[in-house]
Amino acid sequence: MTHLTEGDKIPNFEKIITKDKIKGKKLVLFFYPKDNTPGCTNEAKNLRDNYEKLKNDKFEVIGVSPDSEASHEKFSTKHELPFKLIADTEKEIMNACGVWGEKKMYGRTFDGVFRTTFIVNDKGEIEKVFKKVKTKEHYEQIMKALNE
Repeated sequence: MTHLTEGDKIPNFEKIITKDKIKGKKLVLFFYPKDNTPGCTNEAKNLRDNYEKLKNDKFEVIGVSPDSEASHEKFSTKHELPFKLIADTEKEIMNACGVWGEKKMYGRTFDGVFRTTFIVNDKGEIEKVFKKVKTKEHYEQIMKALNE
């Protein structure tokens, strides 16, 4: 599995990114493990609370997890998320971006999502990759990195 890095082109997925969708915009594409878990909820709420600032800076925000559309709908409604959540139940997008694979936690080995955020420019190129996401301060983490 190859994790996409800065300078790579984001794969073209009709659900997420096409030339028409990104024209004149940047993208915060965040991958998270599971709806309604503490870290994932904190991350989504932080991006929600700063969504207007992101829009003003010409960013679109899209979240991706292996949860179902129904799960995403409940999660989005419960937390009033203004951005799109993609159900990647087949892990097609996650595998192509290199964010699905073997993880180890508490002595267990299992397949799962590596919490990752890609900042994509309007040409579809990855400008920044966050592999260590600060879930409660993700917007601030993104802005700090982009302003360095």
